[in-house]
Amino acid sequence: MTSVQTAAERPLRVMIAADTYPPDVNGAATFCFRLATSLHERGHEVHVVAARQDGGPDTLEHRPEATVHRLQSLPTPTHEYYRLVMPWHAKRSMHRILSEVRPDALHVQCHYMVGEAAINAAVRRRVLTVSTNHFMPENLEPFLPFPQWFLDIVSKNSWKDMGRLMGQGAVVTTPTALAARAMAEHAGLDTVLPVSNGIDASRYEPAEGETLDPHASPTVLFVGRLAVEKNIDVLIRAIAWLAEHRPELDVHAEIVGDGEQRTVLRELIDELGVGDRVHMRGHIDEEALRQAYLKADVFCQPGTAELQSLVSLEAMSASTPVVLADALALPHLVEDGENGFLFVPGDAQDLAEKLGRVLGASEADRRAMGEASHAKALKHSAEKTVDVFERLYRGETSAQVRAELGG
Repeated sequence: MTSVQTAAERPLRVMIAADTYPPDVNGAATFCFRLATSLHERGHEVHVVAARQDGGPDTLEHRPEATVHRLQSLPTPTHEYYRLVMPWHAKRSMHRILSEVRPDALHVQCHYMVGEAAINAAVRRRVLTVSTNHFMPENLEPFLPFPQWFLDIVSKNSWKDMGRLMGQGAVVTTPTALAARAMAEHAGLDTVLPVSNGIDASRYEPAEGETLDPHASPTVLFVGRLAVEKNIDVLIRAIAWLAEHRPELDVHAEIVGDGEQRTVLRELIDELGVGDRVHMRGHIDEEALRQAYLKADVFCQPGTAELQSLVSLEAMSASTPVVLADALALPHLVEDGENGFLFVPGDAQDLAEKLGRVLGASEADRRAMGEASHAKALKHSAEKTVDVFERLYRGETSAQVRAELGG
């Protein structure tokens, strides 16, 4: 006897619209890739629309996790890899792709270029739309060569556009409640549903029987783009302060990642004379990254424009204490003194002192901090995140999901 699938069991055709997707390296691109992979593994048909990363017309790319529709784009003069899709081209291409794919649901990851075209086309065609915001307008500022008064106008208009565009869809989400409050205040979106980016903590746990040689000296780890808003210079200055004021700790730092600030940061390392303590590793593969998390004595995120910080969750999954900037959404990852500490954003001495409190603690206390980090990371289950988005794609409202989640 053949069973009949219910509406809640039928595989979906989901389209993800994003301005950035791998091989781009950033939190939003990583989230999109992991979401597409999880949906594919659950039997859904996934399509991704994103900018092409080189010259040429629109193209189709068949990847294991999704069919990726790449749109013709132009390089951005002030950014190394970010590509611009002209509005008229994004509009024309999005209408074509939606007509061809006919998705059950559209999941938009941004409100610029690709995202704006996707929302407008989906509204016209009455496609169920879920919008997720990973972005702060302040992220743009380092790449816009204008005075601050003009950047403030850009930021205000960007928030306004976010509200106007994302508010047209069925549901708007963002990774944390703190980020949701910022969107309510600045974009007028007062029903935003907090949905964690999610993490598979088991990927960053030691394998059975695995042993790793510890660092020769206590080591602070940073992972991420070498971008202005990440404030990696503050970490470097903190290491220099510790070298002068707490030499007995012998603190070193590993900086994993690449980006437009690499030369500036190397010059600062030379200027402060900490070349023997601060090691810039560039991009590393997934296994090397997992080992870096496991070997680190403490993880640091000095960025001030984080809507959640996937790399912080990855470090916490590896049972690593954290010291994070007390800014935007990062405080929700830290219980001061329990799994690490928050520090005053931009204050290198305060960061140094907080790092010193972790690294100067007993081995038992550091282990307890790491265990508390791991426990907090488990609350951000990737499976739970995909469950929520599946329900939204099938037409459940944010109120229905919020009621079941208890908030």
